[in-house]
Amino acid sequence: MRKSLHITFGLIFAAGLALLSASLTNARASSPLPQHDRQLDRVLTAVLHQHGFTGRVESTLETRLGRPLDPQLAAIGRLLWFDTITGLNDDNTCAGCHSPTAGFGDTQSIAIGIDNNGIVGPNRAGPRNMRRSPMVINSAFYPALMWNSRFNALSGDPFDNSAGLHFPDPEGLSLSYLPHLLTAQAFIPPTERTEVTGFHFVGDSNAIRAEVLNRLNAVPQYRRLFGQVYPDVRAGGPITFDMFGAAIAEFEFSLTFANAPIDRYARGERNALTTEEKQGALLFFGKAGCVGCHAVAGQASEMFSDFDEHVIGVPQIGPSNTNNAFDGPGANEDFGLEQVTGNPADRYKFRTSPIRNVAVQPTFMHNGAFTRLEDAIWHHLNAAASAQSYTPQSQHLAADLSGPVGPIEPVLALLDPRISSPPQLSDAEFQQLVTFVEHGLLDPRARPENLQHLIPRWVPSGRPLLLFELP
Repeated sequence: MRKSLHITFGLIFAAGLALLSASLTNARASSPLPQHDRQLDRVLTAVLHQHGFTGRVESTLETRLGRPLDPQLAAIGRLLWFDTITGLNDDNTCAGCHSPTAGFGDTQSIAIGIDNNGIVGPNRAGPRNMRRSPMVINSAFYPALMWNSRFNALSGDPFDNSAGLHFPDPEGLSLSYLPHLLTAQAFIPPTERTEVTGFHFVGDSNAIRAEVLNRLNAVPQYRRLFGQVYPDVRAGGPITFDMFGAAIAEFEFSLTFANAPIDRYARGERNALTTEEKQGALLFFGKAGCVGCHAVAGQASEMFSDFDEHVIGVPQIGPSNTNNAFDGPGANEDFGLEQVTGNPADRYKFRTSPIRNVAVQPTFMHNGAFTRLEDAIWHHLNAAASAQSYTPQSQHLAADLSGPVGPIEPVLALLDPRISSPPQLSDAEFQQLVTFVEHGLLDPRARPENLQHLIPRWVPSGRPLLLFELP
């Protein structure tokens, strides 16, 4: 019974989401358009065409992979995602920081990795890392991963390894033989001490990966599942880390949810967006200037990010309980891209966040400094005023994040010119913009109530699952 469920997981999941998407689409496309909307449509369709937005990026996934998705492999990746066997500290796994209850992103402002209390949700507790864990949804199309872009495809295309897949040392370019950036990226999290490995195991990254494989190969159920996909394992050979990475990546590929109202609208469904969302979209692509960084063309692959790094004046918050080393003389700063390049000119730069499905996030910015989408958007429109008046209490951050903020003036001194002279929006325009970002970019399949069923009831290791607090 379990075997059958896991083998068919990908097919059942895809079919169910397709039916859900169709029903939601039909419910929203029932009435004729008024004259005002027809005028809006003429302008907005021209704008989307100008930016090369097609609303069809999701349908390109298998073409760019060069093959169909493998539901058996994705099912294995799903189990690994939730199984603490992959973390040598025995108390965290991918799902601890990338939860289906938050769009496979963080439930926290700043991630909590090892030594946690076994809860995933608002009541998660433990020493914090340095940043918020971003959403994994749609990451198949991201040419750069992590807030400081330290994992990236040098070709600018995550499906193209020809120029190399670059990671910080010790990996460097050594993972470039792998077919996709996500397949290579899966090699890294099991080796992260503060995220899942802990500090008790002695050895380098290769030794850590070897121990993870020892654990997996000692579980008959994992050997059986991998053997269904890989003949070498079926013949008695070991599960390898290439196989592990492929399984994790395949599950991530299955988490592609890019059929939001804006996509259906671009494909010709004029009722997919409300009038207010259409007005907000015109502001996003026009007067408000959002598309300047939250791009859709070229390497952006319609993900609403230029995948470049910018200083946008985010308030610097730091936890009172952390197992990471923060930057600056007061150990209360995050230097961002400078940590990767060593160049002071890159200080406080962070990768533009892709904002598809952003409404399912509980917090915003690289450090979760904002807990309301409206405040995060307003910050972009008046970064200096927002940052200078900011307090963690105003955002109702957790008690261990309510301490004094780090210095903001050095950050504002390097503010990106694109937001240093913000446009002036009326209250009505601001609300239209928020409505578009919140609803127009949300694929309903990404809502927690539609993803929580991906939490398995058991994992092959037999270990207890983390406790997920469902919304």
